[in-house]
Amino acid sequence: MPRTIFHIDVNSAYLSWTAVEQLKNGAKADIRTIPAIIGGNQESRHGVVLAKSIPAKKYGIRTGEPVANALRKCPDIHIEPPDHELYRAYSRKLMDFLHTYTPDIEQVSVDECYLDYTGIAHQFYSPVSAALEIKEKIYKKFGFTVNIGISSNKVLAKMASDFEKPGKVHTLFPEEIRVKMWPLPVRELYMAGGSSVETLKKLGIHTIGELACADPAILELHLKSHGRMLWNFANGRDDTPVVSEKVEAKGIGNSVTLPKDAVTREEAKQVLLKLAESVGGRLRKAGQKAGMLSVEIKYSTFDTCSHQRQLFRVTSSDTEIYQEAVQLFDELWNGQPIRLLGIRSSKLVGEDEPQQLSIFDIQIPEKPLQKVQKEKEKDAFAAQQSIKQEKLAKALDEIRGKYGENAVTRGSFLKNNREGKRNGEHEDRED
Repeated sequence: MPRTIFHIDVNSAYLSWTAVEQLKNGAKADIRTIPAIIGGNQESRHGVVLAKSIPAKKYGIRTGEPVANALRKCPDIHIEPPDHELYRAYSRKLMDFLHTYTPDIEQVSVDECYLDYTGIAHQFYSPVSAALEIKEKIYKKFGFTVNIGISSNKVLAKMASDFEKPGKVHTLFPEEIRVKMWPLPVRELYMAGGSSVETLKKLGIHTIGELACADPAILELHLKSHGRMLWNFANGRDDTPVVSEKVEAKGIGNSVTLPKDAVTREEAKQVLLKLAESVGGRLRKAGQKAGMLSVEIKYSTFDTCSHQRQLFRVTSSDTEIYQEAVQLFDELWNGQPIRLLGIRSSKLVGEDEPQQLSIFDIQIPEKPLQKVQKEKEKDAFAAQQSIKQEKLAKALDEIRGKYGENAVTRGSFLKNNREGKRNGEHEDRED
């Protein structure tokens, strides 16, 4: 049976959930019906518009712009501070409800998910009738609206859900992309960030249709693997499944929203080093080592991507986590300004658990004995260095535990820490 995928996206989630909660608590005004935004103060990264009402959109207010800009466009605009605990609570309620339909759900953010309709298709007259039922029940049960995009794969379902809002159901099957998707500006394509769009414009590509008809070899020349991915998306090609269960074991991770977008590799590396120390410290505190590492990037366009890798040997060393994270970052980053970076460790094992040898440790290569000996010595040296790094990290943990977190810090952090405090840098997530 051909796959059918729904992409379910809460309309202006932060603002909608805030409005619903306020109305439950006796508020007379629904902030969704007036010019209103969710944002923080004007001095830090949290001074950006996280969500906006439809009336606010009419003033030209955009998600991601500074709150100060929104105030200039609409001086009387209503501002509510973010409440991430509230958002997580509503997100859980939504996902619990959707799971009453099917377990085949992949949550990709606090306010959106993919639902594989294929397994429940026999229960409904059509995908559209099922989506309409889900949409209406969500509104009646919780008081907020969602858009639902329907297609045969995830990328087209995602594109469909971004069509006219709010509270709409749209289809975008492969036979519809020429009419519904190709005329759109290329910036509307999923994962087409500002930097990529500018490059495409220089190549004379302004619409998704023009991108779909372009030579993928030329796109790769200018945008590397990201160009090939965009070409596939423009042609409606995506074979990634809906992953309803986490493949990796429960892990430990941190992410940080930056006070200023990171635009260079060196800036990103500084952040990754700080995150590696945080993740390594928490692993050691939990008496765990990680067998897998992933890096997450959120761009200034709010597009998010991640990349993971199985480690050669389990570790809790800050240095080894950092080195692996940098390699993952280099393979993932597309050159666009970075708003958020995260490192997550998984496939955890106890620090005292015997370490399984890799195939490289036990195989007998057909090489001269002298070369085999040198390789064994090299592996032994690497293992010794890993042990030394972990012992050093534990010693630093003890010092920080006794005299405070700032008792020992890397020299490269001294300037950054001062700037971070001034700009309100904070850690968004520890999981």
